[in-house]
Amino acid sequence: MKKSANARFAIKNWDERPYSEGQDLPKLTRASVTKAFTGDIEGEGQVEYLMMYRSDGSATFVGLERVVGRIGGKTGTFVLQRTGVFEGGQAKESYSVIPGSATGELRGLRGDGSSAVGHGTEYPFTLGYELG
Repeated sequence: MKKSANARFAIKNWDERPYSEGQDLPKLTRASVTKAFTGDIEGEGQVEYLMMYRSDGSATFVGLERVVGRIGGKTGTFVLQRTGVFEGGQAKESYSVIPGSATGELRGLRGDGSSAVGHGTEYPFTLGYELG
């Protein structure tokens, strides 16, 4: 039976640097980001994003995020695969738990979700998941 974990996260650190750019070329960057989760998911996330910026300021991104913490009273780690776009001041993304990535009491975790958020200090995060 699928459950829903409703949490929030705050960005503790965002370190973004270009790794390829040039005249008339989309800028490519890599961002190392640390997040703090509270709510039904408690813990810390460390994500590496790769991003491509267009001349209009919009961007497409992919990322892998290891979350260390607790869901529904069970502790362990898992890795999320994230894909999305940033346009019109909003980041729209979908994410899913990579099969076989969960450890500890979270071993066997499966789940996914999506979000659309603007700039802020805290962001909602919902994960529909199954454990077992």
